[in-house]
Amino acid sequence: MVGTLKNGQCEGQGRPRGGAGLAQNLLPPELEELDDPPPVSEEMDIMTTRRALITRLPAVALAGALVPRMVFAADKRVTIGIDVSLTGAGAEDATLVKNGALLAIDEANAKGGVGGYTIEAMVLDDGTATAGQYDPAQAAVNARKMVADPNVVAAVGPQNSGCGKAMAPILSQGDLAIITPSSTNPDITDPKFAAQFDPSGRPIYFRVVTTDAYQGPNMANYMAQTLNVKKVFVLDDTGAYGVGMANAFEAQAKKLGMEVLGHDQLNPQEADYRTLLIKLKPLNADAFYYGGSALAGVKLAQQAYEIVPNMIKAGGDGVYSAAVLSGAGFPAMQNWYVTIAAPFIAENPAVQPWITRFTEKYGVGPSSYAFTAYDAMLVALDAVKRVAESGAPVTRSAVRDAIQTAKVETLQGIVSFDQYGDINDRTISVFQARLDPQYPANAVLRQYKYLGTAPQSS
Repeated sequence: MVGTLKNGQCEGQGRPRGGAGLAQNLLPPELEELDDPPPVSEEMDIMTTRRALITRLPAVALAGALVPRMVFAADKRVTIGIDVSLTGAGAEDATLVKNGALLAIDEANAKGGVGGYTIEAMVLDDGTATAGQYDPAQAAVNARKMVADPNVVAAVGPQNSGCGKAMAPILSQGDLAIITPSSTNPDITDPKFAAQFDPSGRPIYFRVVTTDAYQGPNMANYMAQTLNVKKVFVLDDTGAYGVGMANAFEAQAKKLGMEVLGHDQLNPQEADYRTLLIKLKPLNADAFYYGGSALAGVKLAQQAYEIVPNMIKAGGDGVYSAAVLSGAGFPAMQNWYVTIAAPFIAENPAVQPWITRFTEKYGVGPSSYAFTAYDAMLVALDAVKRVAESGAPVTRSAVRDAIQTAKVETLQGIVSFDQYGDINDRTISVFQARLDPQYPANAVLRQYKYLGTAPQSS
């Protein structure tokens, strides 16, 4: 069973967790207000007692009491948080990511749970209407909500590195491990910044994708070696992810001898980037590279098509996006080069049944980061299972330790982590947007054509 958090409550969770004892768990709140409720002894038949008690309730209470809500002491449940950006420019992609994670929970519960535990989900939205996209301040609030719930033993998310930077120190202090399916800024897991992002000293931020220490530089390699780009202009959207990605790309481009003609920032809240793009025309740039997410990316793609239609355009995984495809559309997105920080597995025959299950359940095909969200949840579920089967209590600390030592078979293969929480696989996959009119324009797996892996930096 899964639920979305509303007003601090996990909606859709039909049974209370824990409880002092069997008889107490059977008493609805209305019975506690009776002057003389009948005693419940260990020898009593529980259901007979419950029926007798119900007959003393007023009609309005009786209606609720008849709902089957029995919870035995052996009914074991744990919660895994899911933090995504369901409000704003990235909502389409967030929904795919959320559904990938939820599918793993649904499948596990359908098989009887994990290590004797039923898994529940606390789905939290870190997007806000004010920001128009992900909002680090809201992400921090969400982190505190997860830490405050003692039944939350792990989490999946966030999508964005700005949210990751806001959440990591809170989760570290709460000893709550989180596994991100798409957050790629390297600072969060870099030991140089441990005092800021990991004050507990025990890694809690794990990734099933690699970081922009590889994504940005490897795309510079691809543009230099495969696209023969000599002169490039760099853009970012001022966010933690976008700045980190653009800076990493720029440093490697210069190392390769590429001429970087400039580096400007786009305010995601502004509507018009035409003045900046007009500035590019006389520079005779071969290409521009954009580090950033959908809110600025949609406008950039549309206006770049108007002003520099023939220039090579490239970006990171913030542009590998259903939201960008929907918002910018074709022909604006035609021929954009983009990357993801993971292997591309959609063409693997072994993955086809999963794509079918996802599409049939949710009515739309997945994205590559829906795959990694499913994988992230598999890692969390594996950790719960191993702790439970060891006989130890399923605590946050124990689950964190199990995640650290994970070797889990996932859609993308065996996932394991280094001592800092980063995945050991460093693959960067490259795509080009090319319209396939047979499919919806925002069908990520259909409209971005896989070109191969980006050359790794030495």
